[in-house]
Amino acid sequence: MKKTVLNAVLALVCGTLGAYVFTNYMHQESKEILVQNELKGLLTSYNGNVADANLSFVLASKVSTPSVVFIKTTAMMQQRNPFGMFFDGWDPFGSIGQVSSTGSGVIVRKDGYIVTNLHVVKDAQNIEVVLNNKKKTYTAKLIGTDPSTDLALLKIEAGNLPAIVMTNSDDLQIGEWVIAVGNPFNLTSTVTAGIVSAKGRNINVVNNQFPIESFIQTDAAINPGNSGGALVNLNGELVGINTAIFSQTGSYSGYGFAIPANIVAKAVKDLIDFGQIQRGYSGIEAEEIDEMSEKVNKTTDGALIKMSYDESPASKAGLMKGDVVVKIQDKAITSKSGFDEHMSYYRPGDKIKITYMRNGVQKETTMVLTNQDGETSLETNKFISSDKLGADFAPVSKVEQQKYKITNGVKVKNIRGGLLNTMNIEDGFIFLKFNGKICEDPNTLISALENANGRMQIEGLGTDGTKRIYNFW
Repeated sequence: MKKTVLNAVLALVCGTLGAYVFTNYMHQESKEILVQNELKGLLTSYNGNVADANLSFVLASKVSTPSVVFIKTTAMMQQRNPFGMFFDGWDPFGSIGQVSSTGSGVIVRKDGYIVTNLHVVKDAQNIEVVLNNKKKTYTAKLIGTDPSTDLALLKIEAGNLPAIVMTNSDDLQIGEWVIAVGNPFNLTSTVTAGIVSAKGRNINVVNNQFPIESFIQTDAAINPGNSGGALVNLNGELVGINTAIFSQTGSYSGYGFAIPANIVAKAVKDLIDFGQIQRGYSGIEAEEIDEMSEKVNKTTDGALIKMSYDESPASKAGLMKGDVVVKIQDKAITSKSGFDEHMSYYRPGDKIKITYMRNGVQKETTMVLTNQDGETSLETNKFISSDKLGADFAPVSKVEQQKYKITNGVKVKNIRGGLLNTMNIEDGFIFLKFNGKICEDPNTLISALENANGRMQIEGLGTDGTKRIYNFW
């Protein structure tokens, strides 16, 4: 009898304990399932057909990584000596040495077109492209550059390549997951993840007379070597080209910046179709809205017109200094970077609608864009090449004459070796005088440079518009 009672009590205790554990276990499991389902639901509603976060990162990496290539360049550069500080310009006691660098690129067309940063291939005499599978290395040809956005287009002789899919970068949302693919520190095919921290960032890193900066900011780790690589969404589609980091050390410290895919797509199409960038000129110099403009125009969003040049498309359309542009073709403009970005999508001859504020009243006008010589036709290549000097030369445009208040000049671009490279003349430099003679005609300047002996003096403007004087031997 005692044994029967003891067994009954033991069974009751075990049953109660088992029921308690089972109930709590099922409750906890139900809570975990509920959280997982909620997360999956959020992901599904947020990113279309993405149902699992880990799987989405894996798939995005698999889709995009084959499209990202490793780029190696070599260039001949002037090597300074300890006494070089006593010479203004070229150092006669220095030596010419070979410099190598690496970066990343993205295949944008299956027939061999690759986009990268201009600073990755700048001054390069030789450019090699290594495909993701490391089985093939190609010598690349530089098709063209866009110094205003720090982009360059390369071509390799290959077919059926894994071209990346570009998407509309305007659709990218702050807080959205993105993946950076590239080759930091020569570690090929590296993938890092983060979110979009901000859009439309202007960080003043593009060294050009007409810079266009409207960067995507991300906290995905970007380091030296990532430049020219891909920033992709969770579908593996290109949303930007990784370009810069914001760091005190030169390595990643939380902020990376990418050129939006919409700017990239326009540059690639122009360089393939026309051999050069076709960018419409408005005659507007814009800046961020200041406190006074906010009060006068009753808006905190837009781009303040700092300058509207005489006889420019903007002045002909009635736009004036102090007006605030709030829309371009019904697209809201919230900042200077947004203005620069959306203006960069248009070509000479395009007619665009501008909505602006003047003294608190909203107005509209239509502006017909021109090329840099004030004509509505597309740009034509006016540059003359010199292999000995390793660069291309052209007369300075009317736009640059107006901007810098000069009446003459010869501009140099595509410096790729030769004499100018050893002299450390920068791409985009404007020659005003050579040995005291005014520079107007590219052919005359090329001949003078190629046949110069002894001391040479060059007067001109740097890419920031400041006057430069160099003496060479």
